[in-house]
Amino acid sequence: MQTEKITERIVSWLKDYAVKANVKGYVVGVSGGVDSAVVSTLCAMTGLKTLLIEMPIRQNADEVNRAWEHMEHLKERFSNVEAISVNLSPAFEELYKTFDVKDEEFPAEKLAFANTRARLRMLTLYYYGQINGLLVGGTGNKVEDFGVGFFTKYGDGGVDVSPIADLYKTEVYALAKSLDLVESIQNAIPADGLWDEARTDEQQIGATYPELEKIQKEWGTKTESDYSGRDLEVFKIFSRMNKAAQHKIQPIPVCDIPEEWRN
Repeated sequence: MQTEKITERIVSWLKDYAVKANVKGYVVGVSGGVDSAVVSTLCAMTGLKTLLIEMPIRQNADEVNRAWEHMEHLKERFSNVEAISVNLSPAFEELYKTFDVKDEEFPAEKLAFANTRARLRMLTLYYYGQINGLLVGGTGNKVEDFGVGFFTKYGDGGVDVSPIADLYKTEVYALAKSLDLVESIQNAIPADGLWDEARTDEQQIGATYPELEKIQKEWGTKTESDYSGRDLEVFKIFSRMNKAAQHKIQPIPVCDIPEEWRN
């Protein structure tokens, strides 16, 4: 993997896009994971204003510590970087009390609240982005955004640009290493941080990112009959999630009205 060339391309792309959009730079939500760490670093490398926001909601202390370790590291390296924390727990607790229903009647409530956390963070990023003249930098990778749809619609999927959405997760880790990010970020186990209890991405999906990447790279060229054993299990997981996520992956559908009906 030619990490230097990829890095230069993304940084140049981000800078050009911001200049054409007539904005000052980017705002990025930093979670303590590798994706947001890589994106925030790439934004910082543009030389444009880069605002990093850590947004805890009932957050695990390890995630908060990793996020701040990374943000302090970037502030030391780049004079154009600012970092703040916006505690969203009080706002979420108010929403929790307002929205709460009986779990036995609505079994999808926990997932809905997990997505609510992501959407509250999206709202926060756009608020700070607007008052500072910044675009929201997306942190989704290729597997999450176009493979299994492992993101929240209008949550972490609500962004202005997606600089790493054409990179697989393993490639994002390769960039993290080449960018010399802090060790805690490079060694962090992927997790979305949207649940009260600790849930890794692998536990939620049922497969590792390398396993999913193998299927995605062969998607459309092989069928279920071409797989066996663990590969077959992962193919079924990928196929099920990809199908269910099309409403997130595809553009919003528009109901076309025949032109003759307008007369």
